[in-house]
Order: sequence, then C-alpha cells, then structure tokens
Amino acid sequence: MKDSNFIIELSNLSKNFGDKVVLDDVSLYIKKGEFVTILGPSGCGKTTLLRILAGFGNASEGEIRIAGEDITDVPPHKRPVNTVFQRYALFPHLNVYDNVAFGLKLKKVSSDEIDSRVRKVLKMVGMTDYEWRDVNSLSGGQQQRVAIARAIINRPQVLLLDEPLAALDLKMRKDMQMELKEMHKSLGITFVYVTHDQEEALTLSDTIVVMNEGKVQQIGTPTDIYNEPANSFVADFIGESNILNGTMICDKKVRFMGKEFECVDVGFGEDVPVDVVIRPEDVYIMPHSDAGMFDGIVQSCIFKGVHYEMTVLTSDGYEIMIQDYNAFEVGQEVSMIVKPSDIHVMVKERVCNTFEGKMIDSTHVKFLDTTFACAECGYEGGESVKVEIDFDKVELMDNKEDGSLVGDVRFILYKGDHYHLTVRTEDGDNVYVDTHDVWDDRDIVGIKINAEHIKISKSAHDEMAQ
Repeated sequence: MKDSNFIIELSNLSKNFGDKVVLDDVSLYIKKGEFVTILGPSGCGKTTLLRILAGFGNASEGEIRIAGEDITDVPPHKRPVNTVFQRYALFPHLNVYDNVAFGLKLKKVSSDEIDSRVRKVLKMVGMTDYEWRDVNSLSGGQQQRVAIARAIINRPQVLLLDEPLAALDLKMRKDMQMELKEMHKSLGITFVYVTHDQEEALTLSDTIVVMNEGKVQQIGTPTDIYNEPANSFVADFIGESNILNGTMICDKKVRFMGKEFECVDVGFGEDVPVDVVIRPEDVYIMPHSDAGMFDGIVQSCIFKGVHYEMTVLTSDGYEIMIQDYNAFEVGQEVSMIVKPSDIHVMVKERVCNTFEGKMIDSTHVKFLDTTFACAECGYEGGESVKVEIDFDKVELMDNKEDGSLVGDVRFILYKGDHYHLTVRTEDGDNVYVDTHDVWDDRDIVGIKINAEHIKISKSAHDEMAQ
C-alpha cells in the first residue's frame, strides 16, 4: 500500500521477546497532519510499537517508512520524529529555556535563531515568561508543556506522545487534552499518541487504532469505533456496552435475550451465532407498559452527574445497563424499547475452544502441551486431530493444583447472564470459558476439562491433505 499522502507506513511489523510475541504482523498507514491514537490495555503492544517507530527498539520483522523513506534501521537521532514521554524526561539541572534549546544547541544552531525559536514555541505552549524557571519548580502540566516545546522546536514531521498526560490529575488532564488538540491544529504536524484512556482517545483523535495482544483490532474514526465496533473486545473496551449472545435469524432480524428483534444488519446468513451490542444510552426505559419490547425490575440506580446509570434485571434473567436522564427507583417494574438502528450485530469471533491435538492412544489426546483423557473416538495413537470444547464445559478451580493445567484470567466480558473469560495458560495459549462465577483479572486458576466434554474430529491439516 503506497500513497504519497501517507507520512507513516508501518508494514507487517512483528516483535518477539524470546517466545513472547509482543507485536503480531501490525500494519498501519498514517496521513500527513493526522492525529492518530494507539489505544489498548496494558501489555497490548502499543508502547512497543511507538518505541519501534521512534527508533528506541527494533522490529523482529517488517518495514517502517516516513515520508517515503525506509527508516527501519535508522537510529533515533536521524529520524524526522520527536518523542514526548510519560515522565517528560526533562533535564533537572537546566532551566526551562535551556531544556527547550538543548536540541538546537547540539545542532550548532546560531544563538539568535535559538533565542527566536525558543520564545516562539514557549508562546505556543503557553509558557512565555517561564524561560528562567527551574523545571523542578513547575507543576506537572507546566513540565508537560516544556516537554512538548522541546520536542516541537526541532520541527519534526511527526510528534510521538507516549501516555503524556498519565501523571496529571483529572482536571489538568482534561485541560491539557484541549491544549494538545489546539496545538495539533496550529502546528499542522502528524501526532501519534499512545494511551489506555478511552475517553482521551475519543476526545483527541482523528483516527483511533485499537490494539489487544499485539494485534490491531480495529482502525477508524472515534464515531466509527464507538458506533460500529468490529468485535466484542472493541465494544467492551470503548465505552460502556451491553454485549449479548445472539443468533442472526435472517437479514434484519436477530434473536437475543430469548426474543426476536428487528435490526438493520444484513449479510450474516441465516441461523448464525453472533454477538449483539447495545449501548446503555440507546435503551429507552419507562414505567411498566404494554408498549415495551421487554420488561424488568430495576436493581440499581446511580447518579453519574449528567445521567443516571441503572441496572435492570429482565424477566428472562438478563442484566441490562441503561443510562437515562430520568431516575427509576430500585425495585420498580419497568419496560424497555430498543430501536432497530441501535442494535449492532457483530460476527462472533469463535463459537467454541478449538485446538490442534495428537492422539496418545484411543482414549487419550494431547493438546495445550497436556495429555487429557477423552471418550473413545475412533482415532489411534499418533494421529493428528482437531479438539473442540464448548466454553461452558471448561471448569476453573480456585486451587490451581486441581486443574490439568494452570492459567491466569486476562479478559473478562459480561454477556448479560454470564461471564466470558479469556484465560492464558503458562505456555501462552488462550482458553475461553463461560461461567457464572465471579473471577478477577489476573486470578491464577486451575483449568479442568472432563473427558466427556472433549470433542475430537479429523485435523484440518489432514482434511486439506486429502
């Protein structure tokens, strides 16, 4: 993909630390003057990606181009980028003026030009009259402005910002978001911004890149990402969501919560498992009425400043989150309506756990580097097979010794009447679990799979070979 309008082209970047894959075939193309935010939870690979772009780390595979030039192996100081770090990295022994002027002095720029450019960028970041102040005497927000001034004085084509507002308090962070947005507009250069804060990404960005587990999950405008999430991870990570298991009956008709609803989605096929997303603000709630599409009882009601956030337990046993300007009392019977255009249907990423395995003998199979007993399946020792286990047939044990293998909980998704968990094994494989039990992120658990719940069929590789 080549286009003169792209100032940054990251093609098929991968990064491994030993056996751990931190970036997995990431490609990203950024336009000149764009404000792009790389968003994701801790450990998703976003900072590693930024460091590789800055030149502070090397990719295991892939290519980086800026303004059409291959800079994959170019050292940091020769790249047309500057980086603003979370902790600012200011020189404590230098005052504001000398911190900002440092890069120009290294380049042997004349003192008159240095003075002119320093005063110009300090004005741009609102730090005029602070030239001779000790940086340690400045507030966090002021230090942040100095760090940005020091970065932009070198007139980079690209400004990289690694969670630059994370150390600020909430009010200062909000103020700095607006200032960054104005700076971006006045400078006209490309900003690449890393954060785990969804609201920050929605506020600042032209384009958001959502990452998880080293992979790009979705790229789009803030509106697209919020209203049309690509999968359940994005829907859950960006804002609040009701995410439910559903079945696409046919075009424009979907079943979830035991009922059929009209929707606007097409092209999924018939009787296909899907995920359904409904944003809390898109559920219309009213006193119990025959006009409602489904009914329930209010379980909680919390005032959030602008709106009330309520949890309603439906008559079919599903918990729905609702945000509304009107409060409904706990215990009150209510009815709810959802418009077809507010029901978002997504392709379900997986319908069961699927692994490649090898038969040990006719009643034992090895997968996830562990041997499990299985029911007689007609396959002999040494044969490659496909192993499938339904999500709700995997048991998690408090005592890790009670499981056949050990893992830790990495992602928790509430699906209205149960939790869908991602559990990472010690060898780095994912096992997906549906459960009614409450687990916390990073809980260490034993994973137990009974023989009767292991379904074995011909390996996909064998089928292709035939």
